[in-house]
Amino acid sequence: MSGFERGTAFSTLLLMLLLPVVAGAAPLANQLANHPSPYLALHGHDPVAWQEWNAATITRARRENKLLFVSVGYFACHWCHVMQRESYRNPRIAALLNRHFIPVKVDRELNTGLDEALQGFSARLRGAAGWPLNAFVTPEGYPAYVVLYEPPDALQTLLTQLSARWLSDPAGIRHLAAQAAPPPVMRPVDAPLTAARRARAWEGFLAGVWQEADILHGGFGQVSKFPMAPQLSALLDRQAQQPDARLAEFLRLTFDQMAARGLRDAVGGGFFRYTVDPGWDTPHFEKMLYDNSHLAMLYLRAATVLDRPRYRDIARSTLGFMQDELRDASGGFYSSTSAVDASGREGATYLWEPDDLKRRLSPEVYAAVRRVWRLDAPRNFDAGYLPAEYVPPTADDRRLLADAARVLYPVRRARSLPKDDKLNAGLNGLALSAFSQAISLDPAYRRDADRLQRFLLTRLAQDGHLMKATARGRILPHAELEDYAYGVQGLLDHADATGNGQSRERARQFAHTAWQLFWSAQGWKREAQPLLATLQPEPALDDGTLYSPSDVLILASLRLQDPALNRMARSAARWRVPDMERNAYYYPTRVRVLAQVQPD
Repeated sequence: MSGFERGTAFSTLLLMLLLPVVAGAAPLANQLANHPSPYLALHGHDPVAWQEWNAATITRARRENKLLFVSVGYFACHWCHVMQRESYRNPRIAALLNRHFIPVKVDRELNTGLDEALQGFSARLRGAAGWPLNAFVTPEGYPAYVVLYEPPDALQTLLTQLSARWLSDPAGIRHLAAQAAPPPVMRPVDAPLTAARRARAWEGFLAGVWQEADILHGGFGQVSKFPMAPQLSALLDRQAQQPDARLAEFLRLTFDQMAARGLRDAVGGGFFRYTVDPGWDTPHFEKMLYDNSHLAMLYLRAATVLDRPRYRDIARSTLGFMQDELRDASGGFYSSTSAVDASGREGATYLWEPDDLKRRLSPEVYAAVRRVWRLDAPRNFDAGYLPAEYVPPTADDRRLLADAARVLYPVRRARSLPKDDKLNAGLNGLALSAFSQAISLDPAYRRDADRLQRFLLTRLAQDGHLMKATARGRILPHAELEDYAYGVQGLLDHADATGNGQSRERARQFAHTAWQLFWSAQGWKREAQPLLATLQPEPALDDGTLYSPSDVLILASLRLQDPALNRMARSAARWRVPDMERNAYYYPTRVRVLAQVQPD
């Protein structure tokens, strides 16, 4: 931790703890009890005096001249819960936070713009990002330092040292934070929309793909494995338009491995968020609405593009998981299921002991399960074995494995599976796209799509604007660009699948609102009124786990028969994106934009 003083004497710590609270300031109190966000409500009884991320909290930090301690996580995050148990329920750590900082808890699914900015800061400062993310932010809104998961002793030492440094040299920390801010973004520059530019974009993207591709296991990277839906979607586009044997082989390998190994729940359907190994074997056990919406659509499309009819069954089982485990009575869908059960055991919901399986399954079925699921191998998890195709199954094995799933799934459903039951506009927009596109697979999915369309338009729309989410009977306002972009796309997909004129018209209205709120001559912003000082408009937003919201909105606007939307979409598509020109791998949706927009 270079740059920060270490070894503060214990007497100095005691002196600081005894310093009086700023005159006239009421003591901080935890504001999160009974918060509608399940993640924030989990912290409602911590001894830390958590505040919400809003203008009033930042005003207080300025008035009291304190650093903000901004802790970002989400309900399904295992290590977020570990850090809460170890540190945020620790009275000594709580006393340090409450005395010397303004502690702020953030649900990353409600403040995605803030989360993206702090993740970027963490990546630049530490070379790593993720959750839990804990950032120290100056009262003026500049991130100064960040840590991810820290054990309690290390966190206590950091808080002690940083509070002493702020007391002795606040100007120095402010200077360092200002220096760490990204350089000012120049006003976007137009570039002609030409066939040559389109070709360069594809060339750069494919070069990045083959640099990152794991040709042994499928997917991208050599450490952990995420589905990388934006990249896979662009590659399916490319394969559909310009078939290539090498690319087809890589895509089939990737889709096969994701479906067969530990990323996918072989008993209940649906996909986990990622695996911690390159071979897709050992998942982190949270399941996200966005991943499963993405992957249902990707498998449905890949079945045709890659001539793999079995992928339609994967899409169907993924939608079935969403229906069974994430659907709310309102017609909307929950954000996620947790990685841990009610007792805090990671993955225990999905794991099985061989003796239990042997009791429940017929000898023939158990023999297939034992061989394919490798019940004779050393276990990866304390709580049991994860069902997955660690040995390629025969056709007979597949029939027997299906029998096993039918027996085990009702047992599994009786186990504990905590859920984040808030209903986000953007994530439900993605689910609407998934169920609307699935109508081509089975007309019965229209019922789900219609119910979800009504939910979005009646529960999450007010006065022509989208709301961010609804949870526990309360509306959470301040929708962000991603909510509008995915909502517009979902409504358009519903209109295309069903001929519903209301969906198309509301998509058009929301698209106009989104362009007004989030786009200007300076570029795109994720939030209508960002509070972090380092947030700047950008010529295009890159793809992460989710698709670039700016480019999703451009693509949706090009589909709408509205001259004003078409003009704005073409204007934004013209902008040069220097970061993309350096590494197009992280901008697959912008590559798709350049491929679909008509040349000048």
